[in-house]
Amino acid sequence: MHPGHLRTPVALRAPLAATALALTAHIAPAGTWLPGVRRTFLPALAGLGDPDHVALTFDDGPDPRSTPHYLDLLDRLSVRATFFVLGESLRRYPELGHDIVRRGHELAVHGWTHSRPWLPAPGRDLREISRAAEEVRRISGARPQWYRPPYGILTGGRWAGALRCGLRPVLWSAWGRDWAADATPEGVLRTVRRQLHGVGDTILLHDADLSGEDRWRPALGMLPDLVSGLRAEALTVGPLADHGLAPARRPG
Repeated sequence: MHPGHLRTPVALRAPLAATALALTAHIAPAGTWLPGVRRTFLPALAGLGDPDHVALTFDDGPDPRSTPHYLDLLDRLSVRATFFVLGESLRRYPELGHDIVRRGHELAVHGWTHSRPWLPAPGRDLREISRAAEEVRRISGARPQWYRPPYGILTGGRWAGALRCGLRPVLWSAWGRDWAADATPEGVLRTVRRQLHGVGDTILLHDADLSGEDRWRPALGMLPDLVSGLRAEALTVGPLADHGLAPARRPG
């Protein structure tokens, strides 16, 4: 076969180039999932704020099986935190959302569902983020400030959607891998402590377990030791609102 027969027809080159560009714009920002990339090039995205403060954040709720246990324990520890909630769960359990706010915690946007963005769909991303942000505003009575995508996969569409909704994307600088099947309170604590560098870290834990296997318990069990250890180092523990990060500009 003549080599020329293997060339892409001219009529297809522009659509293929556009598709490749769209895929690149979709996937490239998701590289911020890598901790080294965040810390080095985008410290605010890693949640690095006031060096004397540690932001405590929770994902995937609210869930009536687990979130109330966290709220009760945080009350006993006199700690406030930021809860990145799913819009569909918040709509299903509005009273639990009200209780989070009543106890002095901050609600932030985790998306409408806990989905993985396999293909570019900026319109869908904007609709779901906007819908979740409106649900948070309705429950809390205030506009949310922060957005963290499910799995920490911040695609181009999700990033643009968050900014259009006036949300600042914030991932994390330390997490406990508390969702793992073999997680224990001691192991989660060790994992978090290894990642803390005293530079205004943001810690990611989970107050809900979407697998239905009660994997929220290890993080609950380690919280008292985590908080007491941070306080022993003269660090304040609290929500992102007190962490020294500038919120995103409001659209319009």
